This record gives sequence, C-alpha cells and structure tokens, in this order.
Amino acid sequence: MTDGFVSRLKASLTKTRQRFLAPLEEAMLFHKKISPEFYEELEEILIASDVGYKTTSLLLDKLKEKVKTEKTDQINEIKGYLREIMTALLSVLSPPDLDTDLPLALLVVGVNGVGKTTSIAKLAEYYKGKDKSCLLVAGDTFRAAAIDQLRVWGQRLGIDLIHHQEGADPGAVAFDGISAANARKVDVAIFDTAGRLHTKVNLMTELKKVHRVVSQNLGERRLLNLLVLDATTGQNALSQARAFHEAVGIDGIILTKLDGTAKGGIVLAIAAELGLPIVWLGIGEQSEDLRRFDPDEFVKALFA
Repeated sequence: MTDGFVSRLKASLTKTRQRFLAPLEEAMLFHKKISPEFYEELEEILIASDVGYKTTSLLLDKLKEKVKTEKTDQINEIKGYLREIMTALLSVLSPPDLDTDLPLALLVVGVNGVGKTTSIAKLAEYYKGKDKSCLLVAGDTFRAAAIDQLRVWGQRLGIDLIHHQEGADPGAVAFDGISAANARKVDVAIFDTAGRLHTKVNLMTELKKVHRVVSQNLGERRLLNLLVLDATTGQNALSQARAFHEAVGIDGIILTKLDGTAKGGIVLAIAAELGLPIVWLGIGEQSEDLRRFDPDEFVKALFA
C-alpha cells in the first residue's frame, strides 16, 4: 500500500478508534495490571466496536492464553498482544488470486445500497490500470437505474456494457455477457446482480440461476463470487453474508463505507465467524479508495 492510502485508511478508522482504542487506553490507565476486571471491561469495549460476542470471546481466550504463556500481568503489553492476535486472525484466510493470468468472471453480489455498482466500476478501473481488457454485464434488470449507472461508468472508462431492457431475464443477460466475454477474449468480465433484500427467496433463486448460467459457460475462465458489504451495517452484514454464501458460495468480500462508521470491528467478525477473506476495502468515493485488503496495514491503522 502507498503511504497516501495508509494515511486515508488511518483517517477512515477514526470513528472506530474512538470507539475502541480510546476506551482501551482509559481502561489500561485505570486498571494498572491485567486482571479479571480488566478483561470484563475489554469485553465491553470490543462488543461496542461491533466485533460481536463470538469473536470477542475468541479474542479474549487467545489474549488470556498469551498472557498466561508470557507469565505477565503488565497492562502495557496488552496493545501489542491484541495487535498480534488480530493480525493472525485476519491473515489465516487465503484470499482468491485476483491477479491471475487466467481470464476471470467476477460475479458481484450484495443487497441494494451497499455500494455494489460503484465497487464494480472501481474493479473495472483497477483491472484496466493493469492493462486488462474488461466487460461490464448489467445483470440487475429489476432497477433501470442500475443499468444506467453501469452505462455511465462504462462510457467514462471506455468499457463495453452488455445489457437488456429493464425487467429482462437476468439469466439471459448473464448468458449474453459470458458469451460475449469469451467470444471477444476479454480478460475480466464483471457481472452486476440484483440486490433486493437478502431475505427474499425469489432474489436468491434468481441469483442461483445467474450463477449457474455463468458457471456452465465459463470455458477457460475462472469464476469468483464477490460479496459487497456495507461496514456501517455492522452485525447485520454477517446475516447478509451467510445468506449469499449459502446461495452461491462467496470467494471474497468487498467491504465498503469503512470511512463512515464506528463499526470497523466487523472486519474481525467477518474473518472469525464466516471464515471469508476480505479482499477489497472501500474507504471513500475515489477510485483509488478501493484497495486490496492488507491485514497488517489494517491492524496497524486500527492501533495508530
């Protein structure tokens, strides 16, 4: 990561640090030594940062184990131990190879309002910057605005768009998209999908159909399913992720709007509870504000 992005990442985590780091430092000053009372307060701090109960328990267990191994009660060691444990938690998951020489089909899923269309445009810009040819496929046929948004982005980036009319069969659009990508030997085909509420059975049925159409017509192409989650939704993002993962199987997560939330602890919950790697992090509206997720840099910025 560039120094500029690291600075923006630190700035984007300001609200989360205020919810997590400031109370942690206050607790360390108050308790002086590591004690059961300190652990209780730390538990409250982690849960307030949207780390979640399950992940908080996991972190506390690992922290207690570390403290026991090191045979210490020195409170000033806590931040270092937590950084080490959090980095290890985020690093254990292997992200998919997004820079493979194989041609790719990226199926981008998520509920409406999470920043899906903007993320698709940023992905296209990323690959174009790496001299990869791209194709956009407007698979959200339930919203005319979604097709129009992708058309505007395509024109701006000089990338072709495969689309049908509003209300068309998403499976048919997906078929035309994958067929065009293969015929034109496009490096990266990026498919938008419908994003009505994940609790609606019909949405998941349509999504499974689109996934099946793309899967059956890949040729030499590799399919990756990327889920866009809005960091500001906190723990609700976990239920969304479970539903989409059950429907199509998620390979990686694009986490958006981290700059607008105090719920950055959701990053840890996603890794621990879902076992899904975060592959892209969105910390702003500019194209350069969607970058590959780096566990070391994230934890460093969280404790900065």
